[in-house]
Amino acid sequence: MTTRHSLLLAATLTAFSAGAALAQDKGASIKGEKERCYGVAKAGQNDCKAGPGTSCAGSSKADYQGNAWKYVAKGTCETMQTPKGKGSKEPVKS
Repeated sequence: MTTRHSLLLAATLTAFSAGAALAQDKGASIKGEKERCYGVAKAGQNDCKAGPGTSCAGSSKADYQGNAWKYVAKGTCETMQTPKGKGSKEPVKS
């Protein structure tokens, strides 16, 4: 394997690792208490739960999907405004 191939491989593995780490944040970047908020995550950016047949984090298929949740700072969920309405502490029918 040439040096160029080794560098390319290392860069690719680093990018995949960083992407996986970001996808698994699960609210770790939020200081203090947090709560689940449905209908506020962009496609592929939910922390978990996106309905039947989905795995978990990053599995939502649409922006602001009503059955996908994201961790938010406690007390802010129902004040969050999206193009599809406000956030909810319970799943929302899309």
